Amino acid sequence: MIQSMTGFGKVTAELPSKKVTVEIKALNSKQLDLSTRIPAVYREKEMQVRNLLLQTLERGKIEFNIYVEYIGKDVPTQINPVAFENYYNQIKAIAERLQIALPSDWFQTLLRMPDVVKTDVQELDDAEWQVVENAVKEAIRQLRDFRIQEGAMLQKLFETKVGNIARLLSEVEVYEKERIEKIKARIMDNLEKVAGQDYDKNRFEQEMIYYIEKLDVNEEKNRLDNHLKYFISTMENGQGQGKKLGFIAQEMGREINTLGSKSNHAEMQKIVVQMKDELEQIKEQVLNVL
Repeated sequence: MIQSMTGFGKVTAELPSKKVTVEIKALNSKQLDLSTRIPAVYREKEMQVRNLLLQTLERGKIEFNIYVEYIGKDVPTQINPVAFENYYNQIKAIAERLQIALPSDWFQTLLRMPDVVKTDVQELDDAEWQVVENAVKEAIRQLRDFRIQEGAMLQKLFETKVGNIARLLSEVEVYEKERIEKIKARIMDNLEKVAGQDYDKNRFEQEMIYYIEKLDVNEEKNRLDNHLKYFISTMENGQGQGKKLGFIAQEMGREINTLGSKSNHAEMQKIVVQMKDELEQIKEQVLNVL
């Protein structure tokens, strides 16, 4: 069963004085592109979190965030009332002395001044981190479950598209026989026109063999059929097959293109166009396979 690269996980952990939310988003990417946003209180654990994400998520553009909402009276960020008042008095005195307008929004102005807002450095306790770490692991599990569900839908889509190409390939045989009969008739007609004339029969035979081989599509049909079967068996091998499925889809495209260039028949070319349409939908979605 294949997995999708896209996924989402979100877990909220309740602590005595805060609520911690862990959120992970994953999108498709050729490599693992990881970005993290972690509050200062948990910053010392950042490498541990990154290693956990690297080991479990393999590939994709990963956005990892931890949000903290303080629900008690004690919060790590405090306003320094003494500094706040001193700045207020100084600004007011300067404005009067220089006869300039006072700020229209005192709070916005004063809260930007140095040392008005201070953050207490908190020590991370092991019991708290254990709760947060469990939330991180649960969010990862949710994301992986999401990937599995998305992967199942992708696999059904691929099975349908591959089945459609296989059906279209079987329809080629009907027109192929018709095409050969038309080619034979055209050759016989041309032979009748040169009847009685002297020509190099060996050279003529060589040209005929070359012409027939050039139009023969049996090899392309067999190779395309093998690629279709290989695509299905690769999906069934499990996760981590995205790049391989992309390579197989490219090979399928080569055979379909060659089939179209050799077809020399209007109905066969229509079938080839339909095959290309099905294959493009496979190529578009295979980029999202882990």
